[in-house]
Amino acid sequence: MEKVTELDKKIRVILVTDGDKVAQQAVETIGASLGLRCISASAGNPTPISGKKIVELLKTVPYDPVLVMFDDKGRCEKAEGEQALEYVANHPDIEVLGAVAVASNTTGIDGVSADACIDCQGHVIDLSVDKKGEIKKQKDCACNHPVITGDTVDVLNDVEIPVIIGVGDIGKMDKHDDLSRGAPITRRAIEEILKRSDIIHG
Repeated sequence: MEKVTELDKKIRVILVTDGDKVAQQAVETIGASLGLRCISASAGNPTPISGKKIVELLKTVPYDPVLVMFDDKGRCEKAEGEQALEYVANHPDIEVLGAVAVASNTTGIDGVSADACIDCQGHVIDLSVDKKGEIKKQKDCACNHPVITGDTVDVLNDVEIPVIIGVGDIGKMDKHDDLSRGAPITRRAIEEILKRSDIIHG
């Protein structure tokens, strides 16, 4: 972790495309265990505050990187979560390290290409995963790279994200990512972003 000072123009963030109560508990727990900050006020289903407000809160953190949650509450269009994410990602004072793209069963969406996925067993893979964190069948994945489909992921195609790691439903995945276990799948995804960003944490 690094202290954020007036000389540091950009605050480093990791975007998480989920924000319900279970996801919030998981992200807060992971943040604390890895020595990262977390904007808890960004959690909600859907995202309860604007991108502008999130940036204001980010500017108050004593150190970064910071975990920020976004959620569209299952809506396929660009709703509250995606609108806030787009604002934060495009803000000149923010440096996006990466995004944890969360799969859902929402239909009518394009999905986003991921650099890798973490399956429900905690393996880093070059295949797509579904809401349960299970590898999607080949017939559902005609492309040669992982694709995550979820209600708050399409906007990731419209902003600059250096690293995208796909996962199933945070804190769930048939208990593979249960909070009692420390949400190990989501933790691995965040660690993978930090690793690919050359950031030493904790």
